[in-house]
Parts: sequence; structure tokens; C-alpha cells
Amino acid sequence: MMKNGLLIIVCIFLAIGTCGGPLLTRLYYTKGGSRIWFMSFLATAGCPIILIPLYVSFLRRSNRNHNNSETAEKAKVFVMETPLFIASIVIGLLIGLDNYLYAYGLAYLPVSTSSLIVGTQLAFNAIFSFLMVKQKFTPFSINAVVLLTVGTGILALHTDRDRPAGVSKKEYVVGFLLTLIAAVLYAFLMPLVELTYKKVRQEITFTLVLEMQMVMCVASTCFCLVGMVVKGDFKAIPREAREFMIGSSLFYYTLIVVIGIVWQCFFLGALGVVYCASSLASGVFVSVLLPVTEVLAVVCFREKFQAEKGVALLLSLWGFVSYFYGEFKSGKKIIDSPQSPETELPPLPVSGPDVA
Repeated sequence: MMKNGLLIIVCIFLAIGTCGGPLLTRLYYTKGGSRIWFMSFLATAGCPIILIPLYVSFLRRSNRNHNNSETAEKAKVFVMETPLFIASIVIGLLIGLDNYLYAYGLAYLPVSTSSLIVGTQLAFNAIFSFLMVKQKFTPFSINAVVLLTVGTGILALHTDRDRPAGVSKKEYVVGFLLTLIAAVLYAFLMPLVELTYKKVRQEITFTLVLEMQMVMCVASTCFCLVGMVVKGDFKAIPREAREFMIGSSLFYYTLIVVIGIVWQCFFLGALGVVYCASSLASGVFVSVLLPVTEVLAVVCFREKFQAEKGVALLLSLWGFVSYFYGEFKSGKKIIDSPQSPETELPPLPVSGPDVA
């Protein structure tokens, strides 16, 4: 029961990040921002906020050990062991690359188009989940994969119609392709995280998940930091702040902080859903939020919504409904049904965020 409550919380975080992250990043680009490596950096730079729940977890473990007369050891500051630490660094570097690809694409694409492309990650997620963690296919999940792939193909047929002002055809096409690559890479990373959970010789607790996120985000941030140094972003940021089209420099820096926090909500939510359910469930939930992001993008940025986008959106929704119905019919509900050992992590005891 407690695990279901935790799942609801991480789903809320994932919803905030999935909908808010792209909109705020696009706001930065449309109002004068142009530093792609900086946006990639911000996607994980908010990781220090993870230290708050980790510190609370450490205090609770310390108090528990202090009150237990049979426990002579002091609580460890970090419970992560070396193999998992190394794996988290590798995954973090891949996340940094994925962040750059996505930030590059969003600089030249409308949010609605970018979100539809990212929605295809469910199809790739299903494939990687099958190959890496033995996720079983059903006719419904295969149907979802086909529908999402066709939807992306329809978008690619008319790449000129929703090109933002000032964006060349070449920039638009490159942005489209890099966003698609980012979706594929993200779809690979979530099963990779789940596979890491399964292979590591440690009990996976939510505290350990937070530590993994911290290490991955630090590695990703350092990767993007190198790109910022090479591109001279640190010299350009003060000028951008002065010339930003909305408010003053204070608004600019406030927006930057909020972007970092919102994207951190996304990563916490995504890894949390993988921990509580599965990598495929995480991908499905992101796809569920696609219509919300679409509507918000049209309302906030007055983006065009042509017939091609409408058809692609309809196919994406159809694909999601097909997948969800298949899971329901087969008795493997995404949220709280027990899955076989081959397709999901073994049941783990959860007593709250301070579990270790």
C-alpha cells in the first residue's frame, strides 16, 4: 500500500517535469535565449535538491540504529556500493548526451512537434524492454508501436508547415532528427536503469534510487559543463540576461532556477516509476501526458496545429489506449498488479522515502 502511495507521488513529479520542462525551455528560446549547452546543463543541474531527502533518510537511519541496542554500527552516509556507483556514472553521461540532443531539437522545433516526436519513445521503450528485461509483447503493445511509428512518419512528411520564424529548413530538419534520436536514447536508458536494478547485488530501496539519481545527474551535469566551457556560455549568459525579452535580469535568473527544478522533478519521477513499476510503465505515463503538453503549447505559444499534427496526436492516443487495454486485458495493470519476475523487479519492502 505504501508503495502505491509512493508511485502516486513520483507520478506527480513526472507530470510536472514532462509538461513544464519543455514549455519553460521553449520560453527561454523564444524570448532571446540561445545557449543549447546551458539548457542541457539545467536539465540535471537541480540535483542538489536531492540532498534534502537524502539527509532526512540519513537522520532516520541514524536514529533507528541509535535506538536499536543490538546495532553497534553507525549509519552509512551513502549506501551505494562501487559497482552501482560506476554504472550510475556511465548512465549519467548518456543522460547528458540525451539532454543535449533534446535541447538542440527544442531550440528549433515547436513544443507540440517536439512532444509528438518524443511520444515515439514508447515504441522504442517497448523494444528495448523486450530485449533487455524480457518484457513480453502482446498484440496490443505491437499495435501501439506501429501507431506511434506511423504518427512520427506523418509529421516528417510536412516539415515546413510549422517551422518557427527565423528557423531555416536545415535547422528544422536537424532539430527533428536529433529530437528523434533523443527519444530513442531515452527509451534505451529507462530499461538500462531497470536492468541495473535487477543485476546489482544490493537491495534496491528508495534511498538507493535517490543516490543513483544524484550520481547520474552529477555525471550528466559535468558532461554538459564541459560543453558550456568550450562554447563560452559563461561569458554569454550575463549578456543574455540583460537582453532577455521578458522582465529584467532577475526574471531571467528566476526562470533558469525554475527550469532546473522542474527538470529535476522529471528525472525523479521517471526513475521513481521505474523503481515502483517498470521502465515501460514510465514510458507509458510520459505518453499519457502528451495531449496535455500539446494543448499547453498551443495555448501558451500560439503554435500552429495543422491536420498532420492532429492525425499524429490521434494515432499517439490510439496507441496508448491500445497498450493500456492490452495490459488491462492480460491482467498486468501498470499501476499495482504483480508482474512476473521476468518483466518486473522483485517485490521490495517500502516504508517511505527513508528506506535503506
